[in-house]
Amino acid sequence: MTSRSSASGSPPSATTPAGRTPRRTPRPPPKRSPERTAQLGLAIAAPAWLAVVFLAIPLMALLTRVDWPNFFTDLTSPIALAALKLSALTTSITLLIVLALGTPLAWMLARSTGRWVALVRALMTVPLVLPPVVGGVALLAAYGRLGLLGQPLDLAFGITIPFSTVAVVVAEVFVALPFYVITVEGSMRSLDSRYDQVAATLGASPWRIFTRVAVPMVAPGVAAGAALAWARALGEFGATITFAGNFPGRTQTVPLGVFTLLEQDPDAAVALSVLMLLICVIVLASLRSRWLL
Repeated sequence: MTSRSSASGSPPSATTPAGRTPRRTPRPPPKRSPERTAQLGLAIAAPAWLAVVFLAIPLMALLTRVDWPNFFTDLTSPIALAALKLSALTTSITLLIVLALGTPLAWMLARSTGRWVALVRALMTVPLVLPPVVGGVALLAAYGRLGLLGQPLDLAFGITIPFSTVAVVVAEVFVALPFYVITVEGSMRSLDSRYDQVAATLGASPWRIFTRVAVPMVAPGVAAGAALAWARALGEFGATITFAGNFPGRTQTVPLGVFTLLEQDPDAAVALSVLMLLICVIVLASLRSRWLL
């Protein structure tokens, strides 16, 4: 039979004796001449390395300005120490609020459909591109003494939020919550919805599905979002100084402490800046397989 098919010029059988279709051999990529490859690599490498150098030079310059023998002494100056303590407190509270509010919101966006979902997602991304000072002005318009919600709170309960430690937390939540929601939503959207269906058929309520099925299965994404949100809250400056002010021990966080120390103690300002740089590098390095790569 082989000789007949060969002699008649008919194509060979499309199926194997086992009834399976044989895989087609992929075509090799087109070959490029060495000269063309070298030109393409140089055209890409030159601006790429220029971008790396552009970003690296300021960071390296910052490291060269540190008074390393007195590094820890500078970090324990009164302004730096007070700013570190306040930032540790406010960012911890911010992280708890972000976890409590952002995780259900991320789940809702990941499992809901409709035009309102796109609107809510767009609303969540606005603080990412909004100038921080504008965010602080918006917070004043909402929670200031004459604000949309601040005035009723002040008149009814005597609660004043601006220029207090609470205002620092509010500003940090405002800028950090979108980072967390976007990160966790991406992890939850990739979670197979059949897990939800199986849990529902076994009698699990929506809250139980959320807490016992969804959150544990996307724990790495939750951790990545929490780390990014915490780092963003730690570095917040514009909204904080506009909405909370710059009062030592009450609203002066680490970025505001650096701003103040630049005039009073430049060595302490550089040391505090390098500490912030090291924290950011550690956070990003820990997320390299989850977020960066």
